[in-house]
Amino acid sequence: MRKIKKANPRILMVTPEITSLPAGMSVMGGYLRAKAGGLADVSAALVGELYRLGADVHVALPHYRKMFHIDVGKLINDELRLYMSNLHNSRIHLAEDRIFYYRDSVYSGYDNDTFLQSLAFQREVINNIIPSVKPDLIHCNDWMTGLIPAAARRMGIPCLFTVHNIHTQKRTLAQIEDRGIDAAPFWQNLYYDRPPFNYEESRDNNCVDFLTSGIFAAHFINTVSPTFLKEIVDGQHYFVPENIRREISGKYYAGCAAGILNSPDTSNDPRSDEFLEVKYDSSSCMSAKKVNKIAFQLRTGLKCDQSAPLFFWPHRLDPVQKGCQLLSDLVYEVIHRYWDSGLQIAIVANGSYQQIFRDIVAHHNFYERVMVCDFDESLSHLGFAASDFMLMPSRFEPCGLPQMACQYYGSLPVVHDTGGLHDTVEHLSEDGKSGNGFVFRDYDHGGLLWGIDEAMRFYRQDEKYKETVIARVMDDARYRFNLSVTAGKYIDIYESMLERPLVQN
Repeated sequence: MRKIKKANPRILMVTPEITSLPAGMSVMGGYLRAKAGGLADVSAALVGELYRLGADVHVALPHYRKMFHIDVGKLINDELRLYMSNLHNSRIHLAEDRIFYYRDSVYSGYDNDTFLQSLAFQREVINNIIPSVKPDLIHCNDWMTGLIPAAARRMGIPCLFTVHNIHTQKRTLAQIEDRGIDAAPFWQNLYYDRPPFNYEESRDNNCVDFLTSGIFAAHFINTVSPTFLKEIVDGQHYFVPENIRREISGKYYAGCAAGILNSPDTSNDPRSDEFLEVKYDSSSCMSAKKVNKIAFQLRTGLKCDQSAPLFFWPHRLDPVQKGCQLLSDLVYEVIHRYWDSGLQIAIVANGSYQQIFRDIVAHHNFYERVMVCDFDESLSHLGFAASDFMLMPSRFEPCGLPQMACQYYGSLPVVHDTGGLHDTVEHLSEDGKSGNGFVFRDYDHGGLLWGIDEAMRFYRQDEKYKETVIARVMDDARYRFNLSVTAGKYIDIYESMLERPLVQN
């Protein structure tokens, strides 16, 4: 069993979302669930692993009363006293502001609303939570916490900053301070649109970049896959602003940056998944997938045929990143090329390209061969269990989760060779003894078609051969891609940071 090397370090995880907290941290832990994406899963896994190892771990989280199903107005006096006592006697520190109380989701569709929410959260963390907790190390996540590393550096506290997405926001010091954050003590640790002359000169007209500030001020940073980190450093992605690329590169060449893969949620487990018609493991995969395929086909209107090769698209239909336009250009050709095999395509996803796929289906009368519907969690889980292959031809991918989750279910991914996809999918070898999917190099229609052809070549192999390969892939995925592995890599960074001499500004 691994040990935390520094005796009882106090670690503060600052996150706008989390899925669960371990029993024992607080009697409220079971109520505190707020999830928008993979950050919530990683936060929960890391906190749980740290707590299991005996670290003095604390969590700073917005107080989403509505999402936590806590109605303070309905609590009687004794309940209210107990509730307030639990708020102030646990390792969970809820940032208080009415902007959090009545929300239905972690993030808003309006940038300014999300910005105001981030400032309220950071105000509480900087002004109240850090002084109360007195952490040995702070772990921040994305632009919503981008001011905290600068404050932490001023206070001499080492800070890890995780870059999950490249999105950022910019505001002036005046706008930041108007929301209750006194940035004057740490203004020099922030990153601006232009080099600041002094505090007064920059306060009203020199915008602070939140994401770049987090990267600039943190003692160590990480992205959510090793290859995506290297792609940023090498300047391979046009959408990464030059200032962000430059600051990440500086950390990378200074030995203060790493790539750590996220992992799928623990609910992605065919052995216990409540949404499946038949649960299964690697030893019973082939027969169970046929039953789940029929159940999926019945729910979606696809032709019921357990021998039909089924390709599944479970992630958003975003033409900027996800490559859905490559598939839309190929639907007619792929269906007709494999008409006699009964090939089917199932799209369970939202996004701007949904209507384009619907129009293709209607124009060619592919209703029994191609299905398009809004995202639905239960249907998505069943789709993983029913499908033979999962399509993910992303132009770029900071990490990605579907290409890992599908392997849990014995569905082999067809992916473009980029970012987190490169780190998690290797092309299946001729003998089937290595590799776990089908990888195409060229980001174009021909590349994706080649990947689909490779998948179909595998599908036509002997049943016993396929059963052996799929069982190996499922077992390997469970070993390689899990939240304990992810948490372990973060803990390695924590240990390194806690042992490293820190230089204060």
